[in-house]
Parts: sequence; C-alpha cells; structure tokens
Amino acid sequence: MRSLVAAWRLARLAPHTLHGLWIVRRRFDLLTAAERHGLIQWWSIKTLRILGITLESEGQAVPAGHLMVANHVSWLDIAAVHAVLPQARFVSKADVKHWPLVGALVEGAGTLFIERSSKRDALRVVHQTAAALQAGDCVAVFPEGTTGAGPELLPFHANLLQAAVSVQAPVLPVVLRWHEPDERFSSAARFIGDTTLLQSLWRIASARGLAISVQMLPSVMAGDQDRRGLGEVLRSQIAARLG
Repeated sequence: MRSLVAAWRLARLAPHTLHGLWIVRRRFDLLTAAERHGLIQWWSIKTLRILGITLESEGQAVPAGHLMVANHVSWLDIAAVHAVLPQARFVSKADVKHWPLVGALVEGAGTLFIERSSKRDALRVVHQTAAALQAGDCVAVFPEGTTGAGPELLPFHANLLQAAVSVQAPVLPVVLRWHEPDERFSSAARFIGDTTLLQSLWRIASARGLAISVQMLPSVMAGDQDRRGLGEVLRSQIAARLG
C-alpha cells in the first residue's frame, strides 16, 4: 500500500517540478523580487504537500540583510526553508548545480555555488555573500558542510560566517527537525552515507506522517567575535534546541 502511495506522490511531483522549471526559465527575469519570492514559496509549500510532508514553523520572519545558518539533514531542507523564508539565497556545493531538474531550480532561486575543496573558491563566495548581505539579501548556509542524521550536529565550518563578521550583518540560527510518528528524528528524511537522490526520494514519498519543523531563533550579532567564536555560539544554540 505504501508503494502505491509513493508512486502516486511521485507521479504528481513530476509535472509540478517541470512547471517550476518552466517558471524559472521563462518568467523569472520578467518578475519583481517580491513576485519571485512569492512563486518560490508557493512552489516549495506545494512540493512538501505533494510528498505528504507537514510543515511546522516557529519564530518571526527576518528583515533584509541577514545571514541564515541551519543544521542540515535532507536535500529537501532548501524547500522547507523556502516555504517559510522564500527570500533566502542558499550557498550550495557546486555539484548540486548538475543534479537533474533540481540543479536548474535552485540556480533559478539565486543559489551561490561553491567548490568546497577550493580555498580560493571559498574566498570568492565569502566576498559574494558579504556583498549580497550589504545589498539587503538574506543568504542561507549549512555550516556542517554536509547532511547529518539529525539528533547530533556535525562540526561547523566557519569560513562562510566571515561574510557576516566582515559586514557586521545579523545571523539567524534556524533549527530543522524532520520527524515522524514514533520518531523524534525521522529516519526516512536522512540523506547520509551512500544513499542516492532517487533512493532518498522514494523513502520520503513512502513515509507516513513525515513532518518538518522550521524554528527561527533570535538573531545573533557577531560583535567582537571572530568567525570561529560565532560558529560555536550558533552551533550551541541550534544543538540546545534540538535537545
């Protein structure tokens, strides 16, 4: 029975994804920023709904010029955040740009791509992020650098936090918790180890009662802290809320 449910969900997701790609390719250049954000939020909410995922949000929307920092569990984290903060521009590893369909969608949403193995490219993205923050954008990063299982955070890489330190931009800690009935931290949503994108998509589509909680904590100012000190403060706050 769950296989039938999953197949039905994926059959509905396919045209929705193609519709999103058409919007990005044909309409985005003609729209205002507010109109693009509205479409990003609509598309993200509908994506979660099609996959049977319940969205829960807590906290206040942020003003312009924030750096958003969140823990990372699933490739669907971006859609979950965009359902609440559609103005967020993500920094993502460069190979996501080449994922079928998904790459074109996240690129259209204003994603900044980074070659994580290159220190020179990291410096380039730090400068891009600082310029975006000064221009009033909300830029989102996953400082763990990869996805984790959920309950415990991986170490934070603080390089990209330098952008907020340099321009004294406020930082918004966001806590993402995927959960299911009888599972405080969902096993279906995890995208770890050798799991492929297709395997992950099938597990998510097959899940019963899958939900994502997006909690926005109070903003943090870097002040006199360096990027590593700021990273530790943010990591401790997110870890405390995960419990």
